[in-house]
Amino acid sequence: MRLLPVLAAATLLSGCLFDEEPEVVRLSGETMGTTFNITAIGTDVDETALGAAVEETLADVNAKMSNWDPNSEVSTFSASTSTEPTEVSDEFALVIAAANDVHDKSGGTFDVTLGPLIELWGFGPRKPEDPVPSDAEIQAALDSVGQARLLTLDADKGTLSKSDAGVGINLSAIAKGYGIDAVAATLREAGIENYMVEIGGDLVTMGQNDKGEAWRIGIEKPEAGSQNLQLIVQLDNLGMATSGDYKNFFEQDGVRYSHIIDPTTGRPITHRTTSVTVLAENAMMADAWATAMLALGQEKGMELAEEHKLAVYFISRDVTGGDDAYITVHSTAFKDALGTN
Repeated sequence: MRLLPVLAAATLLSGCLFDEEPEVVRLSGETMGTTFNITAIGTDVDETALGAAVEETLADVNAKMSNWDPNSEVSTFSASTSTEPTEVSDEFALVIAAANDVHDKSGGTFDVTLGPLIELWGFGPRKPEDPVPSDAEIQAALDSVGQARLLTLDADKGTLSKSDAGVGINLSAIAKGYGIDAVAATLREAGIENYMVEIGGDLVTMGQNDKGEAWRIGIEKPEAGSQNLQLIVQLDNLGMATSGDYKNFFEQDGVRYSHIIDPTTGRPITHRTTSVTVLAENAMMADAWATAMLALGQEKGMELAEEHKLAVYFISRDVTGGDDAYITVHSTAFKDALGTN
Protein backbone atom coordinates (compact mmCIF):
# COMPACT_ATOMS: atom_id res chain seq x y z
CA MET A 1 0.00 0.00 0.00
CA ARG A 2 1.42 3.37 -0.98
CA LEU A 3 1.74 6.41 1.25
CA LEU A 4 1.37 9.50 -0.90
CA PRO A 5 3.17 12.83 -0.49
CA VAL A 6 0.48 15.53 -0.50
CA LEU A 7 1.24 18.43 -2.82
CA ALA A 8 -1.66 20.67 -1.82
CA ALA A 9 -0.85 23.78 0.21
CA ALA A 10 -0.15 23.27 3.88
CA THR A 11 -0.13 25.73 6.73
CA LEU A 12 3.10 27.73 6.51
CA LEU A 13 5.27 27.23 9.52
CA SER A 14 6.69 30.31 11.21
CA GLY A 15 10.22 31.36 10.36
CA CYS A 16 12.40 30.52 7.39
CA LEU A 17 14.44 27.35 7.39
CA PHE A 18 17.14 28.49 4.96
CA ASP A 19 19.28 31.65 4.75
CA GLU A 20 19.23 31.38 0.97
CA GLU A 21 17.02 29.75 -1.65
CA PRO A 22 17.25 26.01 -0.99
CA GLU A 23 18.13 23.46 -3.63
CA VAL A 24 15.69 20.61 -4.12
CA VAL A 25 17.23 17.38 -5.34
CA ARG A 26 14.90 14.59 -6.44
CA LEU A 27 16.22 11.10 -7.01
CA SER A 28 14.21 8.09 -8.15
CA GLY A 29 14.72 4.61 -9.50
CA GLU A 30 14.17 0.95 -8.79
CA THR A 31 15.38 -1.14 -5.88
CA MET A 32 14.35 -4.18 -3.83
CA GLY A 33 11.74 -5.17 -6.41
CA THR A 34 9.97 -1.81 -6.22
CA THR A 35 10.62 1.91 -6.73
CA PHE A 36 12.26 4.60 -4.63
CA ASN A 37 11.74 8.36 -4.50
CA ILE A 38 13.91 10.78 -2.55
CA THR A 39 13.48 14.50 -2.01
CA ALA A 40 16.52 16.15 -0.45
CA ILE A 41 16.62 19.85 0.44
CA GLY A 42 19.72 21.86 1.23
CA THR A 43 22.25 24.31 -0.11
CA ASP A 44 25.31 23.56 -2.26
CA VAL A 45 24.10 20.01 -2.83
CA ASP A 46 26.24 17.98 -5.24
CA GLU A 47 23.44 16.05 -6.94
CA THR A 48 25.78 13.71 -8.82
CA ALA A 49 27.74 12.77 -5.71
CA LEU A 50 24.56 12.38 -3.68
CA GLY A 51 22.97 10.14 -6.30
CA ALA A 52 26.07 7.95 -6.39
CA ALA A 53 26.10 7.65 -2.58
CA VAL A 54 22.43 6.67 -2.53
CA GLU A 55 22.96 4.04 -5.25
CA GLU A 56 25.91 2.62 -3.32
CA THR A 57 23.83 2.43 -0.15
CA LEU A 58 20.95 0.68 -1.90
CA ALA A 59 23.33 -1.78 -3.57
CA ASP A 60 24.79 -2.65 -0.17
CA VAL A 61 21.32 -3.15 1.34
CA ASN A 62 20.34 -5.46 -1.51
CA ALA A 63 23.60 -7.40 -1.21
CA LYS A 64 22.73 -8.17 2.41
CA MET A 65 18.92 -8.28 2.60
CA SER A 66 17.49 -9.19 -0.82
CA ASN A 67 15.59 -12.46 -1.08
CA TRP A 68 15.57 -12.01 -4.87
CA ASP A 69 19.37 -12.10 -5.11
CA PRO A 70 20.61 -15.70 -4.70
CA ASN A 71 24.04 -14.37 -3.73
CA SER A 72 22.83 -11.97 -1.01
CA GLU A 73 23.72 -12.55 2.61
CA VAL A 74 20.18 -13.58 3.57
CA SER A 75 19.86 -15.91 0.55
CA THR A 76 23.22 -17.53 1.27
CA PHE A 77 22.26 -18.10 4.91
CA SER A 78 18.89 -19.54 3.90
CA ALA A 79 20.46 -21.89 1.34
CA SER A 80 23.06 -23.18 3.77
CA THR A 81 22.35 -26.54 5.42
CA SER A 82 24.71 -25.83 8.31
CA THR A 83 23.27 -25.50 11.80
CA GLU A 84 26.52 -24.10 13.18
CA PRO A 85 26.73 -20.41 14.18
CA THR A 86 27.41 -18.32 11.08
CA GLU A 87 29.15 -14.95 11.21
CA VAL A 88 26.85 -12.25 9.86
CA SER A 89 27.30 -8.56 9.06
CA ASP A 90 26.45 -5.91 11.64
CA GLU A 91 23.60 -4.72 9.41
CA PHE A 92 22.10 -8.19 9.04
CA ALA A 93 22.36 -8.76 12.79
CA LEU A 94 20.64 -5.41 13.43
CA VAL A 95 17.68 -6.37 11.24
CA ILE A 96 17.35 -9.82 12.81
CA ALA A 97 17.48 -8.28 16.30
CA ALA A 98 14.69 -5.87 15.35
CA ALA A 99 12.69 -8.73 13.84
CA ASN A 100 13.14 -10.74 17.04
CA ASP A 101 11.85 -7.80 19.09
CA VAL A 102 8.68 -7.46 17.00
CA HIS A 103 8.24 -11.24 16.88
CA ASP A 104 8.39 -11.45 20.66
CA LYS A 105 6.11 -8.49 21.38
CA SER A 106 3.55 -9.55 18.74
CA GLY A 107 3.24 -13.06 20.12
CA GLY A 108 4.84 -14.56 17.03
CA THR A 109 2.57 -12.78 14.55
CA PHE A 110 5.60 -11.23 12.85
CA ASP A 111 7.93 -13.98 11.65
CA VAL A 112 10.82 -13.92 9.18
CA THR A 113 10.69 -17.72 8.77
CA LEU A 114 7.22 -17.52 7.21
CA GLY A 115 8.48 -18.61 3.77
CA PRO A 116 7.08 -22.19 3.78
CA LEU A 117 3.56 -20.87 4.45
CA ILE A 118 3.87 -18.18 1.76
CA GLU A 119 4.88 -20.84 -0.75
CA LEU A 120 2.18 -23.24 0.42
CA TRP A 121 -0.58 -20.67 -0.04
CA GLY A 122 0.77 -19.81 -3.46
CA PHE A 123 1.40 -16.08 -3.13
CA GLY A 124 3.81 -16.05 -6.01
CA PRO A 125 3.18 -18.02 -9.21
CA ARG A 126 -0.24 -19.30 -8.13
CA LYS A 127 -2.72 -20.66 -10.65
CA PRO A 128 -6.51 -20.23 -10.18
CA GLU A 129 -7.01 -23.99 -10.27
CA ASP A 130 -4.49 -24.67 -7.51
CA PRO A 131 -6.27 -26.20 -4.48
CA VAL A 132 -6.44 -24.56 -1.07
CA PRO A 133 -3.88 -26.23 1.23
CA SER A 134 -5.10 -29.06 3.44
CA ASP A 135 -4.86 -29.06 7.23
CA ALA A 136 -2.03 -31.61 7.02
CA GLU A 137 -0.08 -29.46 4.57
CA ILE A 138 -0.52 -26.38 6.75
CA GLN A 139 0.69 -28.26 9.82
CA ALA A 140 3.72 -29.57 7.94
CA ALA A 141 4.62 -26.03 6.87
CA LEU A 142 4.13 -24.73 10.42
CA ASP A 143 6.79 -27.19 11.59
CA SER A 144 9.32 -25.10 9.63
CA VAL A 145 8.05 -21.73 10.89
CA GLY A 146 8.86 -19.96 14.16
CA GLN A 147 11.91 -17.73 14.39
CA ALA A 148 12.14 -17.83 18.20
CA ARG A 149 12.43 -21.60 18.04
CA LEU A 150 14.44 -21.94 14.85
CA LEU A 151 16.87 -19.00 14.85
CA THR A 152 19.46 -17.99 17.44
CA LEU A 153 21.20 -14.64 17.21
CA ASP A 154 24.32 -14.06 19.31
CA ALA A 155 24.67 -10.30 19.10
CA ASP A 156 27.91 -10.24 21.10
CA LYS A 157 29.64 -12.69 18.76
CA GLY A 158 27.86 -11.47 15.64
CA THR A 159 26.59 -14.91 14.69
CA LEU A 160 23.28 -16.40 13.62
CA SER A 161 22.38 -20.09 13.64
CA LYS A 162 19.38 -22.20 12.76
CA SER A 163 18.24 -25.33 14.52
CA ASP A 164 17.04 -26.99 11.32
CA ALA A 165 19.04 -27.20 8.10
CA GLY A 166 16.02 -26.32 5.96
CA VAL A 167 15.12 -23.05 7.70
CA GLY A 168 15.07 -19.97 5.50
CA ILE A 169 14.66 -16.26 6.22
CA ASN A 170 12.40 -13.86 4.34
CA LEU A 171 13.06 -10.19 5.15
CA SER A 172 10.45 -8.68 2.81
CA ALA A 173 8.46 -7.24 5.74
CA ILE A 174 11.37 -5.39 7.35
CA ALA A 175 14.27 -4.98 4.90
CA LYS A 176 12.53 -2.27 2.91
CA GLY A 177 12.22 -0.16 6.04
CA TYR A 178 15.85 -0.81 6.88
CA GLY A 179 16.81 0.34 3.38
CA ILE A 180 14.88 3.58 3.86
CA ASP A 181 16.73 4.27 7.10
CA ALA A 182 20.08 3.47 5.48
CA VAL A 183 19.42 5.97 2.69
CA ALA A 184 18.32 8.57 5.25
CA ALA A 185 21.62 8.06 7.10
CA THR A 186 23.47 8.59 3.82
CA LEU A 187 21.65 11.89 3.31
CA ARG A 188 22.54 13.06 6.81
CA GLU A 189 26.19 12.13 6.23
CA ALA A 190 26.04 14.41 3.19
CA GLY A 191 24.88 17.26 5.42
CA ILE A 192 21.21 17.15 4.40
CA GLU A 193 18.85 17.68 7.32
CA ASN A 194 15.56 18.06 5.42
CA TYR A 195 14.40 15.13 3.33
CA MET A 196 11.84 12.48 2.53
CA VAL A 197 12.91 8.96 1.56
CA GLU A 198 10.26 6.59 0.16
CA ILE A 199 10.69 3.00 -1.00
CA GLY A 200 7.69 1.02 -2.14
CA GLY A 201 5.26 3.30 -0.33
CA ASP A 202 6.95 3.27 3.08
CA LEU A 203 8.98 6.30 4.10
CA VAL A 204 10.82 8.43 6.59
CA THR A 205 10.99 12.22 6.81
CA MET A 206 13.20 14.76 8.49
CA GLY A 207 12.78 18.49 8.93
CA GLN A 208 10.63 20.45 6.50
CA ASN A 209 10.14 20.84 2.77
CA ASP A 210 11.57 23.65 0.65
CA LYS A 211 8.69 25.99 1.56
CA GLY A 212 9.24 25.64 5.29
CA GLU A 213 6.19 23.40 5.62
CA ALA A 214 5.78 20.11 7.36
CA TRP A 215 5.93 17.06 5.16
CA ARG A 216 2.33 16.03 4.49
CA ILE A 217 1.68 12.38 3.70
CA GLY A 218 -1.61 10.88 2.57
CA ILE A 219 -2.85 7.44 3.60
CA GLU A 220 -4.83 5.79 0.82
CA LYS A 221 -8.34 4.52 1.21
CA PRO A 222 -8.17 0.71 0.97
CA GLU A 223 -9.65 0.54 -2.52
CA ALA A 224 -7.80 -1.33 -5.25
CA GLY A 225 -6.91 0.93 -8.17
CA SER A 226 -7.79 4.12 -6.30
CA GLN A 227 -5.61 6.90 -4.90
CA ASN A 228 -8.33 8.52 -2.81
CA LEU A 229 -7.04 9.58 0.58
CA GLN A 230 -8.40 8.44 3.92
CA LEU A 231 -6.19 10.67 6.06
CA ILE A 232 -3.41 13.25 5.73
CA VAL A 233 -0.69 13.39 8.38
CA GLN A 234 2.20 15.75 9.01
CA LEU A 235 5.53 14.10 9.73
CA ASP A 236 8.92 15.15 11.02
CA ASN A 237 11.65 12.69 11.99
CA LEU A 238 9.36 9.66 11.88
CA GLY A 239 9.16 6.48 9.90
CA MET A 240 5.79 5.56 8.41
CA ALA A 241 4.57 2.33 6.85
CA THR A 242 1.22 0.98 5.74
CA SER A 243 0.27 -2.64 5.18
CA GLY A 244 -2.94 -3.58 3.38
CA ASP A 245 -4.63 -6.76 2.25
CA TYR A 246 -6.88 -5.41 -0.50
CA LYS A 247 -4.51 -5.59 -3.48
CA ASN A 248 -3.07 -9.07 -3.12
CA PHE A 249 -5.51 -11.91 -2.57
CA PHE A 250 -7.27 -14.73 -4.38
CA GLU A 251 -10.81 -16.11 -4.28
CA GLN A 252 -11.85 -19.72 -4.55
CA ASP A 253 -15.30 -21.23 -4.11
CA GLY A 254 -16.58 -17.86 -2.91
CA VAL A 255 -13.94 -17.51 -0.20
CA ARG A 256 -11.45 -14.63 -0.19
CA TYR A 257 -7.88 -15.50 0.85
CA SER A 258 -5.60 -12.63 1.87
CA HIS A 259 -1.85 -12.68 1.21
CA ILE A 260 -1.34 -11.72 4.88
CA ILE A 261 -0.75 -15.02 6.66
CA ASP A 262 -0.90 -15.44 10.42
CA PRO A 263 2.17 -17.51 11.42
CA THR A 264 0.41 -18.71 14.56
CA THR A 265 -2.37 -20.41 12.58
CA GLY A 266 -0.70 -20.98 9.23
CA ARG A 267 -3.69 -19.45 7.45
CA PRO A 268 -4.57 -16.13 5.78
CA ILE A 269 -6.18 -13.56 8.04
CA THR A 270 -9.98 -13.53 8.18
CA HIS A 271 -10.71 -10.43 10.28
CA ARG A 272 -12.14 -7.19 8.83
CA THR A 273 -9.06 -4.97 9.19
CA THR A 274 -7.85 -4.14 5.70
CA SER A 275 -5.19 -1.47 6.25
CA VAL A 276 -2.82 -0.55 9.07
CA THR A 277 -0.48 2.44 9.24
CA VAL A 278 2.29 2.64 11.82
CA LEU A 279 4.45 5.60 12.85
CA ALA A 280 7.74 4.73 14.52
CA GLU A 281 11.15 6.12 15.35
CA ASN A 282 12.45 4.69 12.09
CA ALA A 283 11.10 3.10 8.93
CA MET A 284 12.41 -0.36 9.80
CA MET A 285 10.25 -0.67 12.90
CA ALA A 286 7.27 0.95 11.17
CA ASP A 287 7.59 -1.59 8.35
CA ALA A 288 7.71 -4.60 10.65
CA TRP A 289 4.95 -3.43 12.97
CA ALA A 290 2.61 -2.57 10.09
CA THR A 291 2.82 -6.20 8.95
CA ALA A 292 2.37 -7.53 12.47
CA MET A 293 -0.59 -5.26 13.20
CA LEU A 294 -2.39 -6.22 9.99
CA ALA A 295 -1.96 -9.90 10.85
CA LEU A 296 -3.31 -9.24 14.35
CA GLY A 297 -6.26 -7.11 13.24
CA GLN A 298 -7.81 -4.13 14.97
CA GLU A 299 -9.07 -5.79 18.13
CA LYS A 300 -5.90 -7.63 19.15
CA GLY A 301 -3.66 -5.07 17.53
CA MET A 302 -5.13 -2.16 19.45
CA GLU A 303 -4.55 -3.92 22.76
CA LEU A 304 -0.92 -4.46 21.82
CA ALA A 305 -0.52 -0.90 20.52
CA GLU A 306 -1.72 0.55 23.80
CA GLU A 307 0.41 -1.85 25.83
CA HIS A 308 3.62 -0.95 23.99
CA LYS A 309 2.68 2.67 23.20
CA LEU A 310 2.76 2.09 19.44
CA ALA A 311 1.38 4.69 17.04
CA VAL A 312 -1.10 2.72 14.91
CA TYR A 313 -4.03 3.66 12.65
CA PHE A 314 -6.48 0.89 11.67
CA ILE A 315 -8.94 0.88 8.76
CA SER A 316 -11.48 -1.94 8.87
CA ARG A 317 -14.36 -2.91 6.61
CA ASP A 318 -17.78 -1.89 7.89
CA VAL A 319 -19.91 -4.85 6.83
CA THR A 320 -23.10 -2.96 7.67
CA GLY A 321 -22.30 -0.03 5.38
CA GLY A 322 -21.60 -1.61 2.00
CA ASP A 323 -18.44 -2.43 0.04
CA ASP A 324 -16.87 1.03 0.35
CA ALA A 325 -17.67 1.70 4.03
CA TYR A 326 -14.86 1.69 6.57
CA ILE A 327 -14.33 2.13 10.28
CA THR A 328 -11.16 3.89 11.44
CA VAL A 329 -9.60 3.85 14.88
CA HIS A 330 -6.19 4.89 16.18
CA SER A 331 -4.06 4.27 19.22
CA THR A 332 -3.30 6.91 21.81
CA ALA A 333 0.31 7.12 20.62
CA PHE A 334 -0.84 7.76 17.03
CA LYS A 335 -2.92 10.71 18.16
CA ASP A 336 -0.05 11.99 20.28
CA ALA A 337 2.39 11.69 17.38
CA LEU A 338 0.14 13.74 15.12
CA GLY A 339 -0.33 16.29 17.86
CA THR A 340 3.40 16.96 17.95
CA ASN A 341 3.91 16.86 14.18
